[in-house]
Amino acid sequence: MNELIPWLRLSLVNGLGPRGQIQLLRALGEPVAIFAAPYDQLSLYVPPGVARAIVDAAQVENSALIDTTVDWLNAEGHSILTLADDRYPKKLLDLPDPPCVLYAKGDLTLLDCPALGIVGSRHATAQGIQNAQAFAKHLSEQGVTIISGLASGIDAAAHQGGLLGRGSSIAVVGTGLDRVYPASNRPLAHQLAAAGLILSELAIGSPPKAEHFPRRNRLIAALGLGCLVVEAALGSGSLITARQAVDLGREVFAIPGSIHSPVAKGCHYLIKNGAKLVESGADIFDELSAPLSLFSVPALAKKSSKEQVDQEDNSHPVLGEMGWDPVDFDLLVERTGLTSEALCAILLGLELEGQLSCLPGNRYQRLARAV
Repeated sequence: MNELIPWLRLSLVNGLGPRGQIQLLRALGEPVAIFAAPYDQLSLYVPPGVARAIVDAAQVENSALIDTTVDWLNAEGHSILTLADDRYPKKLLDLPDPPCVLYAKGDLTLLDCPALGIVGSRHATAQGIQNAQAFAKHLSEQGVTIISGLASGIDAAAHQGGLLGRGSSIAVVGTGLDRVYPASNRPLAHQLAAAGLILSELAIGSPPKAEHFPRRNRLIAALGLGCLVVEAALGSGSLITARQAVDLGREVFAIPGSIHSPVAKGCHYLIKNGAKLVESGADIFDELSAPLSLFSVPALAKKSSKEQVDQEDNSHPVLGEMGWDPVDFDLLVERTGLTSEALCAILLGLELEGQLSCLPGNRYQRLARAV
């Protein structure tokens, strides 16, 4: 515990972010040496105000926040990893600014597993949520750990799918680990703590702030062998994660969507700029087969083209008339030649079977059975 305290103090210095921490560690060595350095030496590497904050922090042995953090660490399943810890995820060292301290809740062995980031819109469509969960489940069943950010929409669906397989799931969050954001994901956070892992570089008690989430995104990008974007609008934070993944030499994948959907435009932008278009979990395995082989991950089962044709042939005729874009009920009546009453009954049955979704404005959209 005594060795941990200087690392915590370093991570809590006001104004000293991850880049500054790394710069000081490279120049002066371990945190104890940093806090022993005089102001004049510190100011060679960081701004004067930050150097003064470090000197002031060196004079405080135990702040209230450190005491609170130590209490948090004593709870079952809680861990704190520093850059000096053998358990620290080596993939984060590819970052120019790896966090010097990581807070963890859950199974640390997942940090040694092959992993894929899955991200996307908080305002996802029913199809997007189904795709995220299905892709995540399929990959997790093969031993791939699913990483996401515990946000609503695509993130939550990805975690849920990951928890259904042996690969499980890691959530990287933008708050302290004593908080859950959004609160609606509290049951999911409990599941992840029990059967997966939750990570944060933010101190205990840290609230959700806008500037925290780009920092979180870089960790998602770094921890995986690649990143899958399921749905994203232009300007989405998911595109930031994808760009960070590219900068780190990771593969980027995207699922295409309707040309009329705002949450498909970000994926289409990525595909136009070099992301791999994917339609199944097997597509992702094909691209990651070399790095995945280092972890002895078995090949993902692929459907033969005949099986895919048979699946299409067995679909309901009304689904064929719908196509894949949202369609108005009156237009479906015209296309199918059915009475309104008969079509309503069929649509209700297909909706209950999970084959279509009812949208606002009396419109319907077919749902693919993603794998």
